[in-house]
Amino acid sequence: MEIGHYQRIVILTGAGVSVASGLRPFRGPEGLCNDWELEDVSSASAMHDRPNDVWRLYGDMRRQALAAKPNPAHVAIANLQRRETTKSITVITQNVDGLHQRAGSRNVFELHGSLSQTRCSQKSCDLVPFHDERVYGHSAPECPRCRSPLRPDVVLFDEALPAEAEWQAKRALRDCDLFLAIGTSGTVHPAAGYVRSARYAGAYTVLINIEPSSPRNPAFHEEIIGRAEELLAELLQ
Repeated sequence: MEIGHYQRIVILTGAGVSVASGLRPFRGPEGLCNDWELEDVSSASAMHDRPNDVWRLYGDMRRQALAAKPNPAHVAIANLQRRETTKSITVITQNVDGLHQRAGSRNVFELHGSLSQTRCSQKSCDLVPFHDERVYGHSAPECPRCRSPLRPDVVLFDEALPAEAEWQAKRALRDCDLFLAIGTSGTVHPAAGYVRSARYAGAYTVLINIEPSSPRNPAFHEEIIGRAEELLAELLQ
């Protein structure tokens, strides 16, 4: 893979990109699912029935994300965008920690929302989602407009992806010539289908992850095994 050969690059990132920043993924040996019954506190129904428990989880995740710093993987991606100003380089992330933007990346689309945003849980409320760094303890705050519980502006289980982010992702995949999936198993949909879309568009497709896909995903031309924070500075030259 030689970056200089490509002009329209799509980079999909997952939790593995942020592990070196001290943030735990949802799944895996060190995942949050080992501490929580995630579907009990990370679903749309939980937000309705148990908003305090939702904030216990996501408030703590917000606190950790705000304390974290971008690691060399985030920096390498941001540096590629700064350096290659004539190329189209789109970052699609499954992460909600905001570390790509804090590293200096632009053209970032967050498939699962953002921990640093808060919105009202009542769909009919006209409160505009807002930047928010408060953790709120273990109690769900009230909306100043309608008094419904506020919620972190992230995608919970059983919820649709943000329409704008999903549309922008599909638009970028439609004509990309290089697709990199970094720090993700590639098994969670809809992101799992993005590699097939990119390959159908004629892109060269690469998985960069700490472990190989299992079973092997034939949509990837190449798999590079290792830690993103150790590999990307050289691979993205």
